[in-house]
Amino acid sequence: MSEFISKVKRTHSCGALRASHIKSEVVLFGWVQNRRDHGGLIFIDLRDREGLTQIVFDPGLSKDAHALAESFRSEWVVGIRGEVRSRGMQWSKKENKEVPATNPNLATGEVEIYVSYAEIFNKAETPPFEISDHVQTSEEKRLEYRYLDLRRPNLQKSLITRSKMNAATRSFFHENGFLELETPFMGRYTPGGARNFLVPSRLNPGKFYALAESPQLYKQLFMVAGFERYFQIVKCFRDEDLRVDRQPEFTQIDVEMSFVTQEDIFTIIEGLLKRLWKEVHNLDLPTPFRRMDFDESMAKYGNDKPDLRFDLHHTVLTDLVKKFGAEGGVDARMLEAANLKSGLVKAMVIPAAHALSRKDVDELEAYVTGMGAKGLARARLAENGDWTQAPLFKTASPALKQAILDATGAKSGDLILFQFGKESTVNTIMANLRVHIAKKLKLIPEFGAGGQWNFLWVVNPPLFEFDEETGIWHAAHHAFTRPMDECLPYLEAATFDPAKVYCYRYDVVLNGFEIGGGSIRLHDPLVQAKVFKAMGISDEDARSKFGFLLDALKFGAPPHGGLALGMDRLAFLITESESLRDVIPFPKTQRGTDLMTLAPGDVDEKQLRDLYVKSTPPVKA
Repeated sequence: MSEFISKVKRTHSCGALRASHIKSEVVLFGWVQNRRDHGGLIFIDLRDREGLTQIVFDPGLSKDAHALAESFRSEWVVGIRGEVRSRGMQWSKKENKEVPATNPNLATGEVEIYVSYAEIFNKAETPPFEISDHVQTSEEKRLEYRYLDLRRPNLQKSLITRSKMNAATRSFFHENGFLELETPFMGRYTPGGARNFLVPSRLNPGKFYALAESPQLYKQLFMVAGFERYFQIVKCFRDEDLRVDRQPEFTQIDVEMSFVTQEDIFTIIEGLLKRLWKEVHNLDLPTPFRRMDFDESMAKYGNDKPDLRFDLHHTVLTDLVKKFGAEGGVDARMLEAANLKSGLVKAMVIPAAHALSRKDVDELEAYVTGMGAKGLARARLAENGDWTQAPLFKTASPALKQAILDATGAKSGDLILFQFGKESTVNTIMANLRVHIAKKLKLIPEFGAGGQWNFLWVVNPPLFEFDEETGIWHAAHHAFTRPMDECLPYLEAATFDPAKVYCYRYDVVLNGFEIGGGSIRLHDPLVQAKVFKAMGISDEDARSKFGFLLDALKFGAPPHGGLALGMDRLAFLITESESLRDVIPFPKTQRGTDLMTLAPGDVDEKQLRDLYVKSTPPVKA
């Protein structure tokens, strides 16, 4: 065994040494970042997870160490012992004088180590790509060699930050009387929510476990059991179609509390987020966070996770369009959309200061048509008040135009953009267009916070959503969300109107990303029965799907509620990373594959027979 490892121990990390350590003897271990031979002196940059230090091999100090350093190559693992010295002075041709040789870009830039002894722990083959934050290699290649990609300083910094977040989270909850309790990964499949991964049971032929998409039901059972305050940093699983910010396995900070109001939960979660931002950025987040009703968020921003770092809000014109109608010169297509049962007309004003050209607006139209829009109606207001570039408003009456100006607040030189059609489609298009324009105008950066951390609670959403295809009301979140007391009459037969039932559900949003969501739960069996009835779920169906929870709620369930924060997304936002995969050590691709281990993989027939499962891959055409 190496004498370094067995007897001579490392004294510092490669990011720890400062001017105060000059003249100290130190021992460093790490990876060779690069090597430079200056015709006598050999310099290497030695790297570990904490940083990088310049190492100098001088044959006048140690011929053996200098001879060994001549063989060093990138990513070799080495140990050195030597003296910390000042980097001293160097001649500047630009300034025609001696200047300090320090490197202001390095925390260790004031010092270097003159080596008296060195040892090679392990040699390395030439890596398939440069270990650098500026690597240009494709992500696929980097995921194939993820263990090398993870040596890059930015990725290591992100994962170190994530580790600190885990520690701060546990500390905060323990200080506030929470118990860290575990829940099963493998449970019984219950319908609703995302598609589950299924696990066949060898001991129970023909039966399957489901990998938990969340500990939701179990954490409610903890409340029934009397634990009162629970949290868990837990892995969850969803067999969904993937996208840039979604993984088949993900981590959440799961929380549940008994005998609480919605505001009690907000206070705890805001306290946790304050702790995390203080730990990572040394920032004191102002609390309480802003609250916004769900309906206001949808009307102004088109979704329930608005980015409030910029304005560009929407204006709903549906009622105005109906009021003026064809007699007021409303375009027939816009009027038809407004009169749909779920129709919506919206406008968004781009101030004159941003000066979008006709070419710019044509590019915006191409962007929205790519999302399924039929086009992008517009009107530019000339200095004299005329509406230009506005083909849909050729027949519009002066009164209609003035009403639109009054509603939107548009002024001379401004550009008004319009969308109309089915409510869900218009909201999606306008919400995405709003963010797209903000990035185009550099109101927000392409990624990262840009120095702004705008937290928001979106509250008081509808409990139910109507499915036009099936004609059935279903829970917008889940069937165990508590309706607001004043909405309970709308669940009664005589005054039945599910569209008017709002509930105690809430999402916490940061810069346009939902980072967590939850609700106050239904603990009253009588109200629960009314909610099931509104959804067309019979007593038999309810028992089949949720029997064990319904039974538990009959045995003295306390009022309770909770929330889950997405740890992956929190880490992604707090580190201002470009991709969610940058804060997950071993992520999957958008096809759910692991390019490093080649998972998922094949299994042999014997394994399948043991599980009483037969594989039937799709037949190729």
